[in-house]
Amino acid sequence: MFQLFFLCFSLGIVAIGAGAVKSSSLAFGSDQLKREVYQDNARLMERYFSWYYASYALSILVALTCLVYIQVNMGWALGFGAPVLLMLFSTLLIYLGTPFYVKLKPKSSLITGLFQVIVASYRNRCLKLSSQSEDIQYHQKKGSTVVLPSEKLRFLNKACIVQDPRLDLSPDGEAIDPWRLCTVDQVEELKALLKVVPIWLTGVVLSINISQNTFPVLQANTMDRHIGSSFEIPAASFGIFAVISAILWIVLYDYLILPIASKMTGKPAHFSTKERMGFGLFLSFLSVLVVAVVEGVRRSIAIKEGYLDDPEGVIPMSAMWLLPQNSLTGFAEALHAIGQNEFYISEFPRSMSSVAASLLGVGMGVGSLLASSIMSTIDDLTKRGGEESWVSSNINKGHYDYYYLVLAGFSLVNILCYIVCSKAYGPCKEEVMEEEKP
Repeated sequence: MFQLFFLCFSLGIVAIGAGAVKSSSLAFGSDQLKREVYQDNARLMERYFSWYYASYALSILVALTCLVYIQVNMGWALGFGAPVLLMLFSTLLIYLGTPFYVKLKPKSSLITGLFQVIVASYRNRCLKLSSQSEDIQYHQKKGSTVVLPSEKLRFLNKACIVQDPRLDLSPDGEAIDPWRLCTVDQVEELKALLKVVPIWLTGVVLSINISQNTFPVLQANTMDRHIGSSFEIPAASFGIFAVISAILWIVLYDYLILPIASKMTGKPAHFSTKERMGFGLFLSFLSVLVVAVVEGVRRSIAIKEGYLDDPEGVIPMSAMWLLPQNSLTGFAEALHAIGQNEFYISEFPRSMSSVAASLLGVGMGVGSLLASSIMSTIDDLTKRGGEESWVSSNINKGHYDYYYLVLAGFSLVNILCYIVCSKAYGPCKEEVMEEEKP
């Protein structure tokens, strides 16, 4: 009993630590880049996010190869001891660099501030909004450059309207009741979060496609995985090709695609975050479509060879046919993940950097939950009347090709939704800066 409790406690500590690091490291790194530099050179921030993701993908690659090899061949004690030593080294390294970091001063709880805006705008719902901004006094944060709230989602502006300075404000200019009067900065922070929600939701569908982890292993297990006469790739290792593809894409994008595009256009080429996210969604759609086609061919060969009742029988079809779908998945994830992180960080106020860095992870978690729900729903619907389920444990009797066609349909609709949401969002800050350049 104690061992089980200790195991669960250890896993909980690991989860908390991973959540804290992932939500802070990306934002903390972006804080080290001066805003003036970013405004003059958009490629600096883009490169930072690209190589941050590349290092993250490389760490996954090392974990799936080197650490797994140590655990299998040298024992679990050494296999878990190696990450402990690496974490101690990284902790020492970050503390040694502490004197050189840019450290922003912490502020009051951001989440509390967002809820205060919602409550205050509801409590002030009877206030009239004038089209003449000089007729209204707005509560401003000391030292803030944000003077007036934006015109989008105007109903939230009621949260920062000062009705009577003598009753609403203290002698030092602070709100007496922060649940009735908020600052313009707080209002703009909530608006920034609400504006990106539709685009964030389109990224959840891509996470649904990526989180299909079980079937690809079953699929690879029935195919010829030999390279040469003696070496056989483990079925569970084919996911590594997606990670390799993600790293490869970042290198090609930085050192081949952009230089060629710059030479062709005669000026420094740059693809906006929304363009990269959209292309990532398209590649994700292609990846599930390729999975459906390859699975249709694999299933036909399995039935033809007499393996209908033997889901573990190896058919005469090379597992190298799985590389295109893994490569497309890696390219899609790299494009969209990097684009998402850069989009949120650049669009949100600097005080919301940690929230911006967490949105991608939250989307991936929601995508995993929805993927399980979709599979359960399709399983219930397709096995009615005694029929074999599309997602049967016997993949030769099931129809995973149909299942992936359903995911492809969702992805296609999602791309159309993204185009609509992207246009409704309007120009990003980076696009506005590009237009303002002489």
